[in-house]
Amino acid sequence: MSLVRLNIKGISYSQTQNGAYALILSEVDGDRKLPIVIGAFEAQSIAIALEKEILPPRPLTHDLFKNFADRFEINVKQVIIHKLVDGVFYSSIICERDTIEEVIDARTSDAISLALRFNAPIFTYKNILDKAGIFLKGSESEQDGFEDDLLVDQLIIEDDPVESNNYKKMSLSELNTSLDEAVAAEDYEAAAKIRDEISKRN
Repeated sequence: MSLVRLNIKGISYSQTQNGAYALILSEVDGDRKLPIVIGAFEAQSIAIALEKEILPPRPLTHDLFKNFADRFEINVKQVIIHKLVDGVFYSSIICERDTIEEVIDARTSDAISLALRFNAPIFTYKNILDKAGIFLKGSESEQDGFEDDLLVDQLIIEDDPVESNNYKKMSLSELNTSLDEAVAAEDYEAAAKIRDEISKRN
């Protein structure tokens, strides 16, 4: 079976499951997206790994694993999403130490959190992408019969407009103070939104 490389397109709150998030992976050499429902903690961990400017005051679980692996010279080479059963994705982490490879079973959200921290590529098999891949709005999905608008609308909603407007009303110094407070409180979702507002003004 052929492997297909994936990139992380983004994370959005899931309308289909309370307290869950939709991690959207995109096909590197194609238009399909692979939505995976993950928990809030895992979404936060992935968001922190993506936001290089946000540094938690203490290591999160995946940061601890990275520090542990570095100390014992274990490298994560790649992550493979290898199975889909009843809507649940199964993944493997391919590790290497002293030229010896090991395959470790992992939850997909954990595997992707670690892949980001090790700068390791993420793959899935073509048959999984054929089965669970969707086309986002604006892509040529009609030829394959995907009801992409319905699927994506069920998975993704935009940021809270009220919260976004509140950030727009704040001064730059207030935003920087709020960013520090959000990071100290480990509210990294809010920190990412504040950082985005600061970036727009710089």
